[in-house]
Amino acid sequence: MALTPQNSEAFMREVDEAVRQDQLLTFWQRFGRWIVALVLGGLLLFGAFLYWQHYTKTQSQAVSEEMDKVISTAVGGGTPDAKELDKLTQASQPGFRASALLVKAGTAARKGDSKAAIAAYKAMADDASLDRPYRDLALIRQTTLEYESLQPQQVVDRLKPLAVEGAPWFGSAGELVAIAYMKMRKPDLAGPLFAAMAKDKNVPQSIRSRARQMAGLLGVDAVETPNGAGQE
Repeated sequence: MALTPQNSEAFMREVDEAVRQDQLLTFWQRFGRWIVALVLGGLLLFGAFLYWQHYTKTQSQAVSEEMDKVISTAVGGGTPDAKELDKLTQASQPGFRASALLVKAGTAARKGDSKAAIAAYKAMADDASLDRPYRDLALIRQTTLEYESLQPQQVVDRLKPLAVEGAPWFGSAGELVAIAYMKMRKPDLAGPLFAAMAKDKNVPQSIRSRARQMAGLLGVDAVETPNGAGQE
């Protein structure tokens, strides 16, 4: 009995479906285990990533708490626990590591061990893995401890790049450079630098006050002019 067009079309669909099922079965038999392995591997990697995120966050919180404790002790005039401080100087977070190194060097200086403090600050200043503001601060503190043994020109050469308006440590570096200029008998360079520090609102108030007095003694006007003064 001949198939009608409708029956023929239905038959072909059944054959086509059977072929597809057979192909899928063959494909699964050949590659099914690998697909399962890949899916499980992906899930394991995703799980590991989530665990790593949680672990990193937990570790950062723990290090932050330890850092707060160390800084509070140092600021209060105490001596941080040496083991805790050494551990923090090896922290994977650059900011915590740099802060711990500064505290360690400062602790040595406060104990009167200038040699160890200078060496620690110098190592920080030369450490390219640290952010520039930390390195610059270390250089300023190193220079402060060595100030009396340095020639004025050495101080200028070291810190002049930092003694510019807008720089993070303008006040600290600028004061040391200005005093070096005075030792070199260059009031024409010291006066304007003192005046610039006195007028810079980003410079700590204690430094601004000293700078204003020094600028006045050198005959340089360091008094701020209120906005709009002198205008009609």
